[in-house]
Amino acid sequence: MDKPFSPSSQENQQPILEVIAPRLASARSVLEIGSGTGQHGVHFATALPHLRWQCTDVPGHLPGIRCWIEEARLPNLPAPLALDVDDDWIDAFRDAGYDAVYSANTAHIMSLAQVERLFHGVGALLPGDSAFLLYGPFSVDGRHNSESNARFDQMLRRNDPLSGVRDLRDLEGFARVAGLVLEAEIAMPVNNRTLVWRRQP
Repeated sequence: MDKPFSPSSQENQQPILEVIAPRLASARSVLEIGSGTGQHGVHFATALPHLRWQCTDVPGHLPGIRCWIEEARLPNLPAPLALDVDDDWIDAFRDAGYDAVYSANTAHIMSLAQVERLFHGVGALLPGDSAFLLYGPFSVDGRHNSESNARFDQMLRRNDPLSGVRDLRDLEGFARVAGLVLEAEIAMPVNNRTLVWRRQP
Protein backbone atom coordinates (compact mmCIF):
# COMPACT_ATOMS: atom_id res chain seq x y z
CA MET A 1 0.00 0.00 0.00
CA ASP A 2 1.02 3.64 -0.43
CA LYS A 3 2.47 5.27 2.66
CA PRO A 4 -0.17 7.61 4.18
CA PHE A 5 0.76 11.24 4.72
CA SER A 6 -0.72 13.93 6.95
CA PRO A 7 0.36 17.53 6.18
CA SER A 8 -0.67 18.68 9.67
CA SER A 9 1.45 15.97 11.29
CA GLN A 10 4.40 17.11 9.20
CA GLU A 11 3.86 20.71 10.28
CA ASN A 12 3.32 20.15 14.00
CA GLN A 13 5.82 17.38 14.74
CA GLN A 14 8.80 19.64 15.41
CA PRO A 15 6.94 22.12 17.69
CA ILE A 16 5.52 19.18 19.61
CA LEU A 17 8.95 17.56 19.88
CA GLU A 18 10.40 20.72 21.41
CA VAL A 19 7.72 20.59 24.12
CA ILE A 20 7.74 16.88 24.91
CA ALA A 21 11.48 16.13 24.65
CA PRO A 22 12.49 17.66 28.01
CA ARG A 23 9.50 15.99 29.67
CA LEU A 24 10.59 12.60 28.36
CA ALA A 25 14.27 12.96 29.22
CA SER A 26 14.10 10.37 32.00
CA ALA A 27 11.52 8.10 30.31
CA ARG A 28 12.53 4.89 28.61
CA SER A 29 9.35 3.54 27.01
CA VAL A 30 6.48 5.60 25.59
CA LEU A 31 3.07 4.36 24.50
CA GLU A 32 1.52 6.46 21.73
CA ILE A 33 -2.26 6.06 21.62
CA GLY A 34 -3.80 6.88 18.24
CA SER A 35 -0.69 7.08 16.04
CA GLY A 36 -2.64 7.96 12.88
CA THR A 37 -0.24 7.74 9.95
CA GLY A 38 2.80 6.95 12.12
CA GLN A 39 4.67 10.12 11.19
CA HIS A 40 4.99 11.34 14.77
CA GLY A 41 6.32 7.99 15.92
CA VAL A 42 9.08 8.03 13.31
CA HIS A 43 10.01 11.66 13.97
CA PHE A 44 10.10 11.32 17.75
CA ALA A 45 11.88 7.96 17.79
CA THR A 46 14.54 9.41 15.48
CA ALA A 47 15.05 12.47 17.67
CA LEU A 48 14.85 10.60 21.00
CA PRO A 49 16.90 7.42 20.54
CA HIS A 50 16.94 6.72 24.30
CA LEU A 51 13.19 6.00 24.09
CA ARG A 52 11.38 2.92 22.91
CA TRP A 53 8.40 4.44 21.09
CA GLN A 54 5.39 2.14 20.71
CA CYS A 55 2.83 3.21 18.11
CA THR A 56 -0.75 2.00 18.44
CA ASP A 57 -4.07 2.61 16.74
CA VAL A 58 -7.26 0.85 15.75
CA PRO A 59 -6.56 -2.12 13.45
CA GLY A 60 -7.56 -0.34 10.25
CA HIS A 61 -4.73 2.20 10.62
CA LEU A 62 -1.95 -0.28 11.35
CA PRO A 63 -0.95 -1.06 7.73
CA GLY A 64 -0.21 2.61 7.04
CA ILE A 65 1.75 3.03 10.28
CA ARG A 66 3.69 -0.13 9.43
CA CYS A 67 4.78 1.45 6.13
CA TRP A 68 6.41 4.35 7.96
CA ILE A 69 8.03 2.13 10.58
CA GLU A 70 9.41 -0.40 8.10
CA GLU A 71 10.89 2.36 5.97
CA ALA A 72 12.50 4.06 8.98
CA ARG A 73 14.11 0.84 10.31
CA LEU A 74 14.76 2.33 13.76
CA PRO A 75 15.85 0.01 16.59
CA ASN A 76 13.67 1.88 19.10
CA LEU A 77 10.49 1.84 16.97
CA PRO A 78 8.84 -1.63 17.03
CA ALA A 79 5.92 -2.77 14.92
CA PRO A 80 2.62 -1.00 15.72
CA LEU A 81 0.07 -2.66 17.99
CA ALA A 82 -3.72 -2.60 17.94
CA LEU A 83 -5.37 -0.48 20.63
CA ASP A 84 -9.01 0.54 20.72
CA VAL A 85 -10.14 2.40 23.85
CA ASP A 86 -13.51 0.66 23.54
CA ASP A 87 -11.80 -2.67 24.19
CA ASP A 88 -10.35 -4.04 27.43
CA TRP A 89 -6.86 -2.97 26.45
CA ILE A 90 -5.20 -2.17 29.77
CA ASP A 91 -4.10 -5.69 30.73
CA ALA A 92 -2.56 -6.25 27.29
CA PHE A 93 -0.20 -3.29 27.82
CA ARG A 94 0.27 -3.32 31.59
CA ASP A 95 3.39 -5.50 31.73
CA ALA A 96 5.30 -3.65 29.01
CA GLY A 97 6.74 -1.12 31.46
CA TYR A 98 5.62 2.11 29.82
CA ASP A 99 6.64 5.16 31.81
CA ALA A 100 4.93 7.80 29.63
CA VAL A 101 1.92 8.06 27.32
CA TYR A 102 1.52 10.40 24.34
CA SER A 103 -1.56 11.09 22.22
CA ALA A 104 -2.16 13.75 19.57
CA ASN A 105 -5.36 14.91 17.90
CA THR A 106 -7.41 12.05 19.30
CA ALA A 107 -9.71 13.50 21.97
CA HIS A 108 -11.83 15.50 19.53
CA ILE A 109 -12.53 12.52 17.26
CA MET A 110 -13.53 10.30 20.20
CA SER A 111 -16.84 10.42 22.01
CA LEU A 112 -16.71 11.91 25.51
CA ALA A 113 -17.20 8.41 26.94
CA GLN A 114 -14.18 7.20 24.94
CA VAL A 115 -12.09 10.10 26.24
CA GLU A 116 -13.07 9.10 29.77
CA ARG A 117 -11.96 5.53 29.03
CA LEU A 118 -8.69 6.89 27.63
CA PHE A 119 -7.94 8.70 30.88
CA HIS A 120 -8.98 5.69 32.95
CA GLY A 121 -6.63 3.46 30.97
CA VAL A 122 -3.71 5.86 31.16
CA GLY A 123 -4.16 6.23 34.91
CA ALA A 124 -4.27 2.47 35.36
CA LEU A 125 -1.24 1.91 33.14
CA LEU A 126 1.26 4.52 34.28
CA PRO A 127 3.41 4.28 37.38
CA GLY A 128 3.55 7.22 39.77
CA ASP A 129 5.20 10.46 38.65
CA SER A 130 4.85 9.60 34.95
CA ALA A 131 3.65 11.95 32.21
CA PHE A 132 0.62 11.77 29.94
CA LEU A 133 1.15 14.22 27.06
CA LEU A 134 -2.06 15.13 25.21
CA TYR A 135 -1.96 17.41 22.17
CA GLY A 136 -4.83 19.00 20.27
CA PRO A 137 -7.47 21.74 20.34
CA PHE A 138 -9.25 22.28 23.67
CA SER A 139 -11.82 24.70 25.03
CA VAL A 140 -12.00 26.05 28.58
CA ASP A 141 -15.33 26.52 30.38
CA GLY A 142 -17.07 26.16 27.03
CA ARG A 143 -15.05 28.93 25.39
CA HIS A 144 -12.82 28.33 22.36
CA ASN A 145 -9.52 30.16 22.07
CA SER A 146 -10.13 31.10 18.41
CA GLU A 147 -12.88 31.42 15.84
CA SER A 148 -11.22 28.69 13.78
CA ASN A 149 -11.47 26.24 16.68
CA ALA A 150 -15.13 27.15 17.17
CA ARG A 151 -15.81 26.45 13.49
CA PHE A 152 -13.80 23.22 13.71
CA ASP A 153 -15.89 22.12 16.68
CA GLN A 154 -19.12 22.82 14.77
CA MET A 155 -17.85 20.86 11.77
CA LEU A 156 -16.89 17.88 13.94
CA ARG A 157 -20.30 17.79 15.62
CA ARG A 158 -22.15 18.09 12.31
CA ASN A 159 -20.25 15.07 10.97
CA ASP A 160 -20.52 13.09 14.21
CA PRO A 161 -22.58 14.43 17.14
CA LEU A 162 -20.44 12.38 19.57
CA SER A 163 -17.20 14.07 18.53
CA GLY A 164 -16.07 17.63 19.23
CA VAL A 165 -13.37 19.80 20.75
CA ARG A 166 -13.06 18.73 24.39
CA ASP A 167 -13.32 21.09 27.32
CA LEU A 168 -10.48 21.20 29.81
CA ARG A 169 -12.89 21.03 32.76
CA ASP A 170 -14.27 17.68 31.56
CA LEU A 171 -10.74 16.36 31.14
CA GLU A 172 -9.77 17.51 34.63
CA GLY A 173 -12.70 15.55 36.02
CA PHE A 174 -11.67 12.39 34.18
CA ALA A 175 -8.06 12.93 35.23
CA ARG A 176 -8.92 13.36 38.89
CA VAL A 177 -10.66 9.99 38.99
CA ALA A 178 -7.71 8.40 37.14
CA GLY A 179 -5.12 9.80 39.55
CA LEU A 180 -3.75 12.39 37.13
CA VAL A 181 -3.22 16.11 37.69
CA LEU A 182 -2.63 18.85 35.14
CA GLU A 183 0.99 19.95 35.43
CA ALA A 184 1.21 22.29 32.43
CA GLU A 185 -0.92 23.73 29.63
CA ILE A 186 1.29 24.86 26.76
CA ALA A 187 0.10 27.00 23.86
CA MET A 188 1.05 25.58 20.46
CA PRO A 189 0.83 26.80 16.84
CA VAL A 190 -2.56 27.04 15.10
CA ASN A 191 -4.45 27.40 18.40
CA ASN A 192 -3.63 23.96 19.75
CA ARG A 193 -2.27 23.05 23.19
CA THR A 194 -0.15 20.39 24.77
CA LEU A 195 -1.58 19.29 28.12
CA VAL A 196 0.91 17.67 30.47
CA TRP A 197 -0.75 15.40 33.01
CA ARG A 198 1.22 13.81 35.84
CA ARG A 199 0.32 10.45 37.42
CA GLN A 200 0.24 10.83 41.17
CA PRO A 201 2.04 8.30 43.41
